Amino acid sequence: MASKSSGASPDKRRKYDEAFKAEAVRLASGSRSTQSAAQQLGISPKLLYRRQQAQVVAEVGSVEVARDPEVRALRARLKRAE
Repeated sequence: MASKSSGASPDKRRKYDEAFKAEAVRLASGSRSTQSAAQQLGISPKLLYRRQQAQVVAEVGSVEVARDPEVRALRARLKRAE
């Protein structure tokens, strides 16, 4: 039986440094579509959505506050005003 040698093992995950993660979130926040930003970067949109959520949680201090609809609406208004 022949084995494939594609160079990278399919079970290995890519690792991104903090600079790449911060730049990805910045690009997504400046873009109209998180999915298009993820496509440009060659990463999964789910990964980028999770990274954005993690940044929001880090900024506000808790998951409950980050998920509060009022907080989300206020953040959206602030983003539009900027």
